[in-house]
Amino acid sequence: MFSLEHEIRADMAFLADDELHGRGSATRDEHIAALFAASQFAEIGLEAGGDNGTYLQKTPLPNPLPPRMQQRFSKFEDTPRKETWNAVGILRGSELPNEVVLLTAHLDHLGVGPAVNGDSIYNGADDDASGTTAVLSLAHLLAAGPRPRRTIIFALFGSEEIGGFGNRAFLDHPPVPLANIVANLEFEMIGRPDSTVPAGALWLTGFERSDLGTELAKHGAHLVKDPHPTEGFYQRSDNYALARRGIIAHTVSSYGLHKDYHQPSDEIRTIDFAHMTNAIASMVQPIQWLANTGWKPKWSNGGRPESVATTPAK
Repeated sequence: MFSLEHEIRADMAFLADDELHGRGSATRDEHIAALFAASQFAEIGLEAGGDNGTYLQKTPLPNPLPPRMQQRFSKFEDTPRKETWNAVGILRGSELPNEVVLLTAHLDHLGVGPAVNGDSIYNGADDDASGTTAVLSLAHLLAAGPRPRRTIIFALFGSEEIGGFGNRAFLDHPPVPLANIVANLEFEMIGRPDSTVPAGALWLTGFERSDLGTELAKHGAHLVKDPHPTEGFYQRSDNYALARRGIIAHTVSSYGLHKDYHQPSDEIRTIDFAHMTNAIASMVQPIQWLANTGWKPKWSNGGRPESVATTPAK
């Protein structure tokens, strides 16, 4: 019998285990996390959305790496970082297959770095094994239900922590035209509740930038405005790169500014599984509505961020 909390615990136990060494950006361990996600997409019967009929999308990193990136890596494990990986699965829509709801998170974290209290593995349980697990769980739940009218794409990005190379690869080589993407929801740090919002609530970055959050809330999503506007979270996740290409894109989170952010102490023992399970379950029906309606979100006046030109395909 399917148990959402059991699946969440199992995925988190794999992704945030010490054996994955913190899923460092563009490392072997990030690749293992991508393979793990790809195997789940295949198991539940999603279409492959990666390269050459696979569920994986590979992209090289700059060679040589920019000096600023080299300086950042100097503090962490000394390992070759030549390429990054995305995992992409597609649930094809039945009636409006060319309209797409995109659900995303990032696979990577910081890896192995300076020891704190004897611990040098930056596990990234909340950041962002929790978001990756949310996307995997939503893929299972949505694929098991009636086929939606719109297509749903599940994309897990690599190398978010070092500048968004995974989302860049997706944008430069998308499985569907970018203009077909109706909306993007990124899931980032939902493993613990935020005490500044009502119990059971999640917050949406850039809530006021479009009417997506308001409409999802009308259809059962427990979404409220980001209670930490001075932190600039809208610009600090993969959604922002998509928004700058014109896609209405926001991040769903419940990060309460806990002190384990980017520390070895961001471990699975800190995860509130009851909260996380309820958070993911609370988004199923609103996403089903979004995938079955003809309604399309719109930017608010002045809400769309400055656009960037499309990078030519390599």
